Amino acid sequence: MYRMTDEEFESAIAEALDAMPEQFMEALQNVAVVWEEEPSALGYDEEWGAEMRDAEGEDEFDDLLGLFDGLSIVERANGYDDDIPDVITVFKGPHERCFDSREEIVEEVGKTIIHELGHYFGLSEDQLAAMGYE
Repeated sequence: MYRMTDEEFESAIAEALDAMPEQFMEALQNVAVVWEEEPSALGYDEEWGAEMRDAEGEDEFDDLLGLFDGLSIVERANGYDDDIPDVITVFKGPHERCFDSREEIVEEVGKTIIHELGHYFGLSEDQLAAMGYE
């Protein structure tokens, strides 16, 4: 496990965003990329409760690296109120627990953002997994 300061983690996110292909970044409309320490900070533990526990009763959020909260551009085709941005949240704690170096965390933050951008562009979990972004 490798620990980062908040500033280091913010820098990792900035590096990952800077490395994104320009055409992806230009295609984003009203999307914020933020970070939280843990997924539970968003209240999903309370909202989903026991549904998010595995067979041994362990919290399935322990390794949730990111989350897209919003409408994909496919869903937006039916109308979209852009007052509130869609949000990609990257979780610091799970990245620290799952990876052993700054380099690994920066690389995985990039993969996490690409994965969540995939949801923004309308890709399913299966499609993202087939592309190597599980």
